[in-house]
Amino acid sequence: MLAERFPMVCKGLRKAAWFAGSFITYCIPRGIYRRRLPRLLASMTESERQEVMRRTDYYNRMGTDARPTPSWRTVGGFRYPKGKRKFSTYFFDLYRSIRYFAPGLRFAYLPGDVTEIPGEPTIVKSRPLVQDGSDANSVLSRLNTVRHFYFPKDSRPFRSKKNMLVSRNAVYQPHRRKLLEMYFGHPMCDLGQINPDTNLQHPEWHKEYLTIPQQLEYKFVSCIEGNDVATNLKWVMASNSLAVMPRPQYETWFMEGTLIPDYHYVEIKPDYSDLIEKMQYYIDRPEEAEAIIKHAHEYVDRFRNRRIEKLTQLCVLQKYFRNTGQI
Repeated sequence: MLAERFPMVCKGLRKAAWFAGSFITYCIPRGIYRRRLPRLLASMTESERQEVMRRTDYYNRMGTDARPTPSWRTVGGFRYPKGKRKFSTYFFDLYRSIRYFAPGLRFAYLPGDVTEIPGEPTIVKSRPLVQDGSDANSVLSRLNTVRHFYFPKDSRPFRSKKNMLVSRNAVYQPHRRKLLEMYFGHPMCDLGQINPDTNLQHPEWHKEYLTIPQQLEYKFVSCIEGNDVATNLKWVMASNSLAVMPRPQYETWFMEGTLIPDYHYVEIKPDYSDLIEKMQYYIDRPEEAEAIIKHAHEYVDRFRNRRIEKLTQLCVLQKYFRNTGQI
């Protein structure tokens, strides 16, 4: 109830609590975690091991031919970025796992929205989806979780929501702009950009910010990718609304590349030409919409298991250090 009445306050408190907890754990000696690593890995049940290894091999596809260079960071030298706090959330997420390993181990790391495959095995948040296996140097880690991995509760059933699509994004990319060009003002779409139109070509596109509970009053939520993945895809799939988007071009720890169109989300064409048609289809067939929502919830549930998430992150790094010949 408090989250619905004061969403911005709760969001700020959630983020402040996350940072407070991160700084507290940062002060704990790393040796404690290094001693715990063997016991943690050995504690996995067979079913846990199968899930962790399956996901580890998905996130980390690197071969065994790469070796560390002097330009790579050391685990012991991985410290809070005092001069550049832009990626502090990335730092703490990686630090929570990297602290379990020996200080002399080296790794390459690239924070931010990564849309190209690095030239050497590198720990990243995102990578382009490719079919030829050329993404082996993009080693995915669970980064910027405070922004990307938030799963709010949604008590409103699909059938009671508005028969409309909602979108509130920062619109800089041509593909996001195209959606507004085609459907802004359409009676079945409540679209708007939250950043002011600096070119003043379409000042009417600038609309008020809508909180997550406000957006979940709609049956359909646009999950169009930005620089890389659509940040809102995770919380939309955890809700009783339908995620609407073209087939993704990038993926993160959420494994967007394994999502099945019209099973986990509503797929539309890259040119958005069938948007209204697909919306009307699921408005007329609510039982099919609810089946997609059920499948989306099942998909999201695997990321709620904190133990599996932690063990998988550790195994991804362990494979990285082993395949670079360091352990």
